Amino acid sequence: MPISLKPVDGKTRRRPARMEALSSLPVFFQLAGRKVLVAGGSDAAAWKAELLAATGAEVHIFAEELGAAMVDLLAAGSVSGSFVYHASKWTPESFVGKTLAIADAETEKDAEAFHDHARAAGAPVNVIDNPRHCEFQFGSIVNRSPVVIGISTSGVAPILGQAIRRRVETLLPQGLALWAALAGRVRSAVMDRLAPGPQRRRFWERFTEHAFSGAEAPEEACAFSYLLEETGSVQPTGGGRVTLVGAGPGDAELLTMKAMRALQGADVILFDDLVSDEVLELARREAKRLLVGKRGGRESCQQEDINSMMLSLARQGKNVIRLKSGDPMVFGRAGEEIETLRQENIPVSVIPGITSASAMASSLGISFTHRDHAQSVRFVTGHSRHGTLPETIDWSGLADPSTTTVFYMGARTAGRISERLISKGLKASMPAVAVAAVSRPNERRWSGPLGALAEGVSRLGLDDPVLIGVGAVFEKGNACDFNQPRDEHLALIHLGQQDPASRSN
Repeated sequence: MPISLKPVDGKTRRRPARMEALSSLPVFFQLAGRKVLVAGGSDAAAWKAELLAATGAEVHIFAEELGAAMVDLLAAGSVSGSFVYHASKWTPESFVGKTLAIADAETEKDAEAFHDHARAAGAPVNVIDNPRHCEFQFGSIVNRSPVVIGISTSGVAPILGQAIRRRVETLLPQGLALWAALAGRVRSAVMDRLAPGPQRRRFWERFTEHAFSGAEAPEEACAFSYLLEETGSVQPTGGGRVTLVGAGPGDAELLTMKAMRALQGADVILFDDLVSDEVLELARREAKRLLVGKRGGRESCQQEDINSMMLSLARQGKNVIRLKSGDPMVFGRAGEEIETLRQENIPVSVIPGITSASAMASSLGISFTHRDHAQSVRFVTGHSRHGTLPETIDWSGLADPSTTTVFYMGARTAGRISERLISKGLKASMPAVAVAAVSRPNERRWSGPLGALAEGVSRLGLDDPVLIGVGAVFEKGNACDFNQPRDEHLALIHLGQQDPASRSN
């Protein structure tokens, strides 16, 4: 008999601290119209001077000699700020009135002197390529002004920072700058016409969907007047909604972009016990997280309690995310939740996720429908609501040797699965696999004959979810690098088979 468990605040159970230790504080200086000091005429100093001037700063350059890059920069001027060149070395008086101080020092003695004078003047200081004399670092920048993204590795891995910047660049549309500028133009209208809370958030969520849709930003703010009218009809209370989101099998990189945006807009997240910490860390930090544990054979919330909670939160005007492992529509009891919400006229939508079986196929490098071995694939639940093997399964159909079958939640019934299939005609030698914690760092695998399935699954343990696959496609020779661990944490177990490398010559 299942035991009812009340929802648990996600901050107090098995979740890491909401804010981990920071090696440095990311801040953004507003430098327009302010004076900054750059000491040195080198190419490196020229790059820093150009960057500072782009913010609208008045950049004072102190150098007795100028390199080619600095000469070209002074001749071209800045797109935003200005340059003032002083043909001399810096002095203590150079720091007066300066907001920041940057230097390309030739010697350690010069670096130390510049650092000490800057500190005395109260100006944050950076000595290029000399971390010991830096109070702040220049990170890699993704520029979609007014959207600016700074990436720092605290000076220990600048090449890694550049690689991260390139990855972020590919995710952000070039037109994002125009959308951000448009947001600034409509902001006052949003503040005047929409109530704080659900109305404003709903507007900005819809606005963001447009910004990431690939469409060009309209030039006139009035183009979004319809969205203001539509959002204004949302009542401050009672206007909530629920989104069923697929969290995938565990690896946060397998989360869809649409799911990530949904997590970023959540007020409350009701998450299953199998959802990984890495996925939850992508959610909006202000969102309340409630663990509604759903794992076979363990204490869990009753489905009726979860349904009641979704209704209550949505009626309070909350944007509720029901975060489910894998895909919500595959053995996720989504149908019951959708039906309950629709009966109460609560708006509900679904964002699919990668189901665990797909992750298993990718991890093993095996096609479930390899045309030489299988003409169909079936996903089957390995236990009923009573925790036993379902009696309504067509075992004769599953015993078709040209069918690939994947059993979800079948770890505790592995022995009976094997017995049923063999009794219906499948050979005990039919290839089978079992994968625990698929896609996660602690993923573990077993491969062997169907007759040894129970023993193989027992080797993997019951601490993590286990997927079972049965079919000719799992024959050892068909697997792509099946014998190679996915990473250093993965263990591969063989039962009922002899490793060729262990045979005597």
